Amino acid sequence: MKKLTETVQSGDWKNEKHVPVIHVENNGEELVVKAFVGEEIAHPNTLEHHISWIKLFFQPEGAKFPIEIGSYEFKVHGEEELFTKPEVVSTLKTTKKGILYAMSYCNIHGLWENSQEV
Repeated sequence: MKKLTETVQSGDWKNEKHVPVIHVENNGEELVVKAFVGEEIAHPNTLEHHISWIKLFFQPEGAKFPIEIGSYEFKVHGEEELFTKPEVVSTLKTTKKGILYAMSYCNIHGLWENSQEV
């Protein structure tokens, strides 16, 4: 039987529209994290093909497991001409170094991930 972790895909976000992009502003005690899908190549945002959610995690240096920062769902994909953009901004108060992880889910192409050291 296949493990869930074996279904998570990654890639170069500049060439693959499903990989979540992570931008971080570090002001010393806070990390302002922006995660979104579709920086170089726009991802479709229709009822039939869309990003359903993005999740953010932080694994402090030396910690065994990552900690979930937030889970963000996108509910409007063309109904009544309304669209939610797969983009989130979250602020994490920490002075620790570590790794930020972003995971996204496309309703057609599954799970995608990216990470960035901070």
